Amino acid sequence: MDPDKLAALSLRVWSYKQGEVVALMVHLGDQLGLYKAMAGEGPLDAMQLAQLTGLDARWLLEWLRCQGAAGLLETEDGEMFELTEEGAEVLANETGSTWFAAGAFQGVVAAPDTIRRLMEAFRTGQGLSYDQLGPSAAHGVERLTAPWTKLVLVPEVLPGLRGVEERLEQGARVADVGCGAGVALIAMASAYPRSTFEGFDPSMHAVDLARQKVKEAGLANVELHCCPAAALPADATYDLILTLDCLHDMPQPGEAIRAIRRSIKPDGTWLIKDIRSAPTWQGNLRNPMLALMYGTSVATCMSSALSEPDGAGLGTLGLHPELAEQMCRDAGFSYFVVHDFHDPANLYYEVRP
Repeated sequence: MDPDKLAALSLRVWSYKQGEVVALMVHLGDQLGLYKAMAGEGPLDAMQLAQLTGLDARWLLEWLRCQGAAGLLETEDGEMFELTEEGAEVLANETGSTWFAAGAFQGVVAAPDTIRRLMEAFRTGQGLSYDQLGPSAAHGVERLTAPWTKLVLVPEVLPGLRGVEERLEQGARVADVGCGAGVALIAMASAYPRSTFEGFDPSMHAVDLARQKVKEAGLANVELHCCPAAALPADATYDLILTLDCLHDMPQPGEAIRAIRRSIKPDGTWLIKDIRSAPTWQGNLRNPMLALMYGTSVATCMSSALSEPDGAGLGTLGLHPELAEQMCRDAGFSYFVVHDFHDPANLYYEVRP
């Protein structure tokens, strides 16, 4: 054996274990409100943070030192720690920044039962649906997607689609297929009160959460359905249909696309948001988060896409633009345009009959 290669590989393996532990600490910092408490406060020691949060200083000191060692907080002496302005954008500014990432750590390491079931999936080939991952999965997806949806969908993406914003302002019928916890529905229904919005999702946990959120928002122009895309109306009903970061998760994406084709008006628009990916391994190597993407696919996306015996199993990186366009044209769509709204993780497809 090459001792240098052995040492380098061992260090890499342990760095992933370190990432797992740091992920747990990020989740705790998010849930305890520590990043929000530190935002804009300048350098703080553990006692000062304890006074701001009402938490135990000794526990905080250990957490602060972990964050400093991970490079998430700035410190020179291991006693005074600062969440920089950039750090606050990524770790604290949940409602005002598309860079916010702390919500992605919801759930961190999977529960033992989920791990056991994933192991069984490797034996049987059949994955877990999002409902089988439990209510925390719906909450995690909501927090992961909410900043982009609230800050970019209405002000930037919808106006970038030909004629869509005008129809929404006048009064349109809209379907959000794979609506999850309803973040996009609420953002659109609030911005366009003359339009009506319907959400479709097979996850009971997600739809229950969406109903709660819609009720809290006091919106009367939103209706939710706990069912898959195949349950869309058979007649041409909708002016706008959205599938936001969900087609690659579906066991039957081709069936969903055909259902969307049937239910969209002849002059309607379908917006697809899906992961930036390439049809080749070499093309995907440009992604600095490639290992994260494939790991997420095993844990959630591909698992969901194989949760039925004949599932397509596209996975996180499986719906590259070439395949998306081909599937749309096979279903009878004639117009397919790729939009880049400077989202580092996703591309946007404007599709019409």
